[in-house]
Amino acid sequence: MKGWTELQEGQLSAMSVQEGHRRRAVFRPRALLIGLGLMTLNIFWITTIEVRWYTLDVTSLPIFITPVFTLFVLTLLNLGLARWRPVWRFSAVELLTIYIIIVTGAVFAGHDMLQNLFGAIGHAQRYGTPESGWRERFFAYIPRELFIWDETVLRPYYDGGVLPYRLDWLVVWAKPLMLWAGLILTLTMMCLCLNFLVLKQWTQWERLTFPLIQLPLAMVEPSGALWQSRAMWMGFSTAMAISGLNGLHVLFPSLPHIEWIKLYDLGQYFTTRPWSAVGSFRISAYPFAIGLAYLMPPDLAFSSWFFFFARKVFQVFGAVMGWDAAENRGFPFLNEQAAGAWLMLGILLLWSARATFREAWHLAWGAAHPERLLYRLSWLGLGAGVGVLVLYNLFLLQMDAWVALLFFGIYFLLALTITRVRAELGAPHEIYFVNPQRILFDVFTLRGLGVENLTVLQSLYWFNRGYRCHPMPNQLEALRMGQQYALSPLQMGLLILGVSVLAFVIVCWANLHVTYLYGAEAKCSGFKNWVGSESFGRLNTWLVEEPFRNPNRWYYLFGGALMVLGLRTLRNAFAGFPFHPTGYALGVSYAVDYFWFAFFLGWCLKVILMRLGGLRAHRFGLPFALGLILGDFTMGSLWSLITLLFQVPTYRIYI
Repeated sequence: MKGWTELQEGQLSAMSVQEGHRRRAVFRPRALLIGLGLMTLNIFWITTIEVRWYTLDVTSLPIFITPVFTLFVLTLLNLGLARWRPVWRFSAVELLTIYIIIVTGAVFAGHDMLQNLFGAIGHAQRYGTPESGWRERFFAYIPRELFIWDETVLRPYYDGGVLPYRLDWLVVWAKPLMLWAGLILTLTMMCLCLNFLVLKQWTQWERLTFPLIQLPLAMVEPSGALWQSRAMWMGFSTAMAISGLNGLHVLFPSLPHIEWIKLYDLGQYFTTRPWSAVGSFRISAYPFAIGLAYLMPPDLAFSSWFFFFARKVFQVFGAVMGWDAAENRGFPFLNEQAAGAWLMLGILLLWSARATFREAWHLAWGAAHPERLLYRLSWLGLGAGVGVLVLYNLFLLQMDAWVALLFFGIYFLLALTITRVRAELGAPHEIYFVNPQRILFDVFTLRGLGVENLTVLQSLYWFNRGYRCHPMPNQLEALRMGQQYALSPLQMGLLILGVSVLAFVIVCWANLHVTYLYGAEAKCSGFKNWVGSESFGRLNTWLVEEPFRNPNRWYYLFGGALMVLGLRTLRNAFAGFPFHPTGYALGVSYAVDYFWFAFFLGWCLKVILMRLGGLRAHRFGLPFALGLILGDFTMGSLWSLITLLFQVPTYRIYI
């Protein structure tokens, strides 16, 4: 218990950079080579599981599953090396470097990044039939160079049964993928530059807790305190047993299982009005989610499930009042509430960070300073990125300048906000209802945007769908982990950028290999065809049904913004105010729909332990929570490996 207490007070809290210097380990180039090799294997693993089989949502969570499992295997190997071959043992820096490389690759391979691109890149040609009316309505405005139009290339892509390694096919794919690479890697580089600007403020001055890096840091801790904690192994065994039992039930249905662990719908019991207005009302007790909730601040965990529940109550109340009538289609306007909430969170964040950006500018161009080079490169990188985006818009996208400015401005505002939420609170951020396309369409409508601009906006939809794999929060967490062992931000940034370029290429290969081999629409049960439908099918719907859109959307958008502003004001005015504005934003934006009940359980566990046993009980609960996450991720990864080996669908620990 003593070893774990020291770890919890040091490694798992916001350690200073000086502490990191004292703990600095030796870095060897082998970590880079091993990391790149494991990253390649992990990318293929993710692509096969999520695109071909869809049996594990590897990258749908704020902390990715397979990188944690891979780090777990490496740490177990390291314990063996410490006993039998000490000279071969990996240092903590090497293990973290390998983990960061794998996570960086997973960002591009994941659920909301390049998988989405491959779901949309041929969709317009495939489904833009004469009967659809797409060609007449908007085909002329799609940036053609970014998509695949050759039917001889797309037919085997969708049908499968072949390999993609024909020169004429690869040439067709090369141009649009290279153009997308230029755009996405530019955005990735700009996100990294923004992270450099806020890194010192958020890590050393505000000392944000970064809940999601606690598990990997504890796993590589040289003292090995995590592995000596009985509470951790209790949590690990509990999660393994639950997911193991439910997994066996999938393979052998006659065996028992725990039904309410995953997506048990309470809505089936509310069949009459007004209660039926509650809609889907699912509870899940994912072990990993209970562990994640324990890592979150109690007020955020409470607010997340409270505002989700309040949302359902509001839907029922709306049915009582008749607000959900046909003429008020869209009630309760969650898209707009969520958009207003997240925009206000971002605006408040920018306002609070204005001094940080101003100081970074002065340090970059002022007198000699230890961080002058970092800040100068950051501002130059942002300037170069803006230049590239301008060129893309002038010669390829061709949106009106004000539309392009608002689109990329909202993109980076949401990126900064998501990154802050992850760093401070560790919350999930699948804000499905919130993206620049929806916000601009709700505010300006078709009349203000025009068909041309709206078509281009929807062509860019695929990397704005859910933000679960957004590069920016993962970059900042990598920089923070590097700080723990005195790795310079510039060194880490170069590593992240270099790995990102290589990962983009590997992910493209993996997706082409899997889709051509199995057939995107033939055997790939996880193929992202719906992303193409949400891009161009939704565009077609907007063009056709624009006159029927409810004008009340504006009020709900501003209402969401005012709700966040009001909650922030009350928190500043009253100490101990229980409602967190981010909890409201999460509750109305789909981010906690799968998690609310698990967050309730995790919140209850934390509050009960704190009330009954104080800080000592909390210290016991923390390794137990980490064990729940690690055990669930381990069992989920093992089930997915069984899928790969035996080509059968297995249990998914999530969704």
